[in-house]
Amino acid sequence: MENLEKENYRLKEEIKKLKREISQEIEKNHKNDKVLFKQSKMASLGEMLGNIAHQWRQPLMELSSVTMELQAKIELLGKVTNEEIIESIEKSNDIIQYMSQTIDDFRNFFAKDKKRVQFKITEQISSAINMINSSLKQHNIKLEIIVIKNSSIIGFKNEYSQVLINILSNAKDELVNRKIKDPKITLKIGEKEGKSIVEIEDNAGGIKIEPIDKVFEPFYTKDKANGTGVGLFMSKLIVENNMDGRLLVKNSSKGAKFIIVIPKSF
Repeated sequence: MENLEKENYRLKEEIKKLKREISQEIEKNHKNDKVLFKQSKMASLGEMLGNIAHQWRQPLMELSSVTMELQAKIELLGKVTNEEIIESIEKSNDIIQYMSQTIDDFRNFFAKDKKRVQFKITEQISSAINMINSSLKQHNIKLEIIVIKNSSIIGFKNEYSQVLINILSNAKDELVNRKIKDPKITLKIGEKEGKSIVEIEDNAGGIKIEPIDKVFEPFYTKDKANGTGVGLFMSKLIVENNMDGRLLVKNSSKGAKFIIVIPKSF
């Protein structure tokens, strides 16, 4: 009987020890995830700053042409009419408003989501495209959007945008690095069995690793010239841990296809 009590006591102590070790490992993994998430944000920030520069280059040139036109009229004709001045002011205001909206879009992207909200899929897709569209145009990458069904989901809007931008940027990089002729990215938006389905497919020739799910491993940067290797890893965490969904990848006949599956709100 005494031996049995000793054994029970020993087992209880072992269980307590295991619980402590498990708790410590969970805490350690939680801290590692925070570090990776921060690195992903910093990498995204660097790319977003580049995108701001692209977004602003054209409107700055337009703003310069408005002022130059006014200056030319004053120097050549010696005068300008009130109508011409008002027209130039209105044009300038439109351009400045566009530039201001660009800043708001980027600031909203990096704002911390405080709670889950209901939003339409196309809203965040538009937001994500606005932030990288100039970069796509710079590399002559065609973007095709097919909307079959625009579902509503509940989640963190900015994090969802980050996932979209990570995947789109990854596709853009592969198209540029592989020097694909007639580069193209296709977004297909629909739903199936109560779930929102967003497919992002490029024509870069596919992912050349096996198993293909290794692209979601942290710090996996094969074939990426300047990649940090955390973008797709964090995208999977966001979709599957924060939004109760799934992020899948496969090769199609054209290239890589990423599939975002998230339960829709009713």
